[in-house]
Amino acid sequence: MDSYKKLLLANQAWVQDKLNVHPDYFTRQASHQKPEFMWIGCSDSRVPAEDITGAEPGELFVHRNIANMVIHTDLNMLSVLQYAVEVLKVRHVIICGHYDCGGIKNAMTRKDFGLINKWLRHIKDVYRMHRRELDCIPDQQARLDRLVELNIAEQVTNLAQTSIVQKAWKAEQRPVIHGWIYDLRTGYIKETASLGPDSRLDDIYMFDLDDHNFG
Repeated sequence: MDSYKKLLLANQAWVQDKLNVHPDYFTRQASHQKPEFMWIGCSDSRVPAEDITGAEPGELFVHRNIANMVIHTDLNMLSVLQYAVEVLKVRHVIICGHYDCGGIKNAMTRKDFGLINKWLRHIKDVYRMHRRELDCIPDQQARLDRLVELNIAEQVTNLAQTSIVQKAWKAEQRPVIHGWIYDLRTGYIKETASLGPDSRLDDIYMFDLDDHNFG
């Protein structure tokens, strides 16, 4: 049997499992979505958002990219964020990275990866900003783990610097931004950073919200 056909068969079994418990499960799912959480995660196939959190379909509004980055010129991410915050009215945005992240690991090298160099450049910037601390860590694995943590903190800050988030903070006192890290070696998630409506950013990143800003 072709490997992809196993996925289709697994889908059929999953549908039956849901219907056996709730006959109207898919009817209810199709009517609307009202997630409380937006999830910005890594594209890594080992970090499925719903599985590692035990969430049901409809509970997480998910965006994934390499190394769970929040880049202010990424119109895809900004569009998802705007829809989640302004239309779905999510109350929490979770940025979840993970240890042993390939994007982080490759950004720590001098290898040429072609087009992806442009993306990894943003991770290299995080390394540069924390070079003094990172270069003092002799163990390569420990240094990689620490860069994962520093990257999460940076992405949480990047998200708070968007006008999308700042407008919602001012008008509705939401969302809270959480920085999480998933440990592939244990399966556990830990929170390492958070920012909420009462958080203060550097003044240079605070918008005059009487103007029309787009990110």
